Amino acid sequence: MTLLHVMPDDAPETVLLRTRDADEIAAVLREHSVELRHWEVRGPVAGGTDPAEVLERYRAEVDELCAAEGLGLVDVVMLHPEDSDAWREKAAGARSTFLEEHRHGEDEVRFFAHGTGCFYLHLAGTVLAVVCEAGDLLSVPAGTTHWFDMGPEPEFCAIRFFEREDGWVGDFTGDPIARRFPRLDALLAAAG
Repeated sequence: MTLLHVMPDDAPETVLLRTRDADEIAAVLREHSVELRHWEVRGPVAGGTDPAEVLERYRAEVDELCAAEGLGLVDVVMLHPEDSDAWREKAAGARSTFLEEHRHGEDEVRFFAHGTGCFYLHLAGTVLAVVCEAGDLLSVPAGTTHWFDMGPEPEFCAIRFFEREDGWVGDFTGDPIARRFPRLDALLAAAG
């Protein structure tokens, strides 16, 4: 189930709100023009699952969203734990890339078909940590400063939507804010 953990941007140890209530999460996010929707999960996604198969499972929803929001490009990104040093190196590199605050020139739209990841949205003097799980579709407006944590052993599959081919490229702010906030694994551990 989705988790929202809100903290002041200058006091990461202070919890302003922590909830798993879907309606409350959606309402808080809407105040910042962030949209959280849910799609029915259609089957498991294992390490060997073909990305084209994942897209086919959600073809109707993908096509509808692309048409409604002018999104021309779609891809699938997935990471599944493997017992190898090469995988651990790849996972650590992927994780560190997006753990720094950045923004995008277009909306960031992601559907989680499997697993977990956390978007940290730096908005109006707060940081909203949105832990997304399978079935969550998150739309973050262009220009929103944020970072993403996929966890120490990433396991997720996400369908990514773009207007343009370079839509995923981040404009990094250089602000070290992300280093002060609890990571995904700490948020989940606190949730019990």
